Amino acid sequence: MRIFNMADDEDIRSGKASDVYFERSHELVRSLPDRNVTAEITVSGSEFPWIDFTGLDEVLSLLESTELDLYAIPEGTVLFPRDSRGIPVPFVTITGPYRSFARFETAILGFLCQSSGISSYSSLIRKACGNIPYYSFGIRRMHPAISPMIDRAAFIGGADGVSGILGAEIIGKRPVGTVPHSISLLYGDETVWKEIANQPKNDTVKVALIDTYSDEKFGALKAAETISDLDFIRLDTPSSRRGNFASIVREVRWELDLHGFNKVRIMVSGGIREEDLQDLIKAGADAFGIGTSISSSKVVDFSLDIVEIEGRPITKRGKFSGRKFPFRCPSCYTVICKSSSTEPSCPSCGVAMKLMQKQFLRNGKQAGQYQTPDELRKRTISDLKHFNRDISER
Repeated sequence: MRIFNMADDEDIRSGKASDVYFERSHELVRSLPDRNVTAEITVSGSEFPWIDFTGLDEVLSLLESTELDLYAIPEGTVLFPRDSRGIPVPFVTITGPYRSFARFETAILGFLCQSSGISSYSSLIRKACGNIPYYSFGIRRMHPAISPMIDRAAFIGGADGVSGILGAEIIGKRPVGTVPHSISLLYGDETVWKEIANQPKNDTVKVALIDTYSDEKFGALKAAETISDLDFIRLDTPSSRRGNFASIVREVRWELDLHGFNKVRIMVSGGIREEDLQDLIKAGADAFGIGTSISSSKVVDFSLDIVEIEGRPITKRGKFSGRKFPFRCPSCYTVICKSSSTEPSCPSCGVAMKLMQKQFLRNGKQAGQYQTPDELRKRTISDLKHFNRDISER
């Protein structure tokens, strides 16, 4: 008997967490010989200006111990879904017997679609924040079974930390958080602030939630007076009481500075979206806790299509047949897809282009050491330097 409405590891590995028509297709051709194919995973559609690719780690875990070779663009890579000529970029290429992966198509796409959507939106937040830190606080809005995936994707996309205990464990960081309003309701703001003041500093960042009962300005001053080594006051004002949130931030910053608390910084949370950030930063926000807009971000619409059968280029209408090799210029970041793996010169600046895909599975065994979430996040941060928010998908 199931306790929670979720698929466990065995459900996914057995193919039970897939659409039934893959199982029916498998049964239909059981008596026929299997065929070696090349399949590519590309983006059919996306509302993001670019894709920050994640979710590959789970795909590799699923396809281990198969007869497959798998090549992919590394996680944390930021790119447009089509090359400079409009050819769909293959994020993942799978080669081998079709039946080795057919029943897993639903799970493979699910891993990539949702994780890449979260990391792509997180990368937009990173770009908008610049060097200002932000933390992923959104797992309480989603099914707990996927909370580690949400935190990992948000972190790779650029978040400086995550609130989830398990998610933080997976990325190798300490979880980040303050206290809920309920503690202030139970014991009162000042009692909670005194407890925070009595905690040893060590490596802990001290944050005081100040708007359970109080006006933001007066609550911030009182918290700063109570906690001598306070790092942040956190504004989580409900939208129904905000008016202009940036004006509240500006007023609190003025009063803290005026009363000698210029070292106390302001963290803002509560329904923050990408489009809110610039006004809040200009008003004086020093950090953000961003929840629902990251965790419930739109998915990236990946699709999986056979492009070769037994070495012969063939695919369905509307797709491009034959295996494609994506190359990127290390100088201008132009991407082109070629039908061979021979390195071309960049058509824009003449620099030798580099193949973007790496081999991750060789006959079902992982090829080489997988990178850590820290290393994947660094790739995102590096790639984002070459992208601007106003660049539309091409």
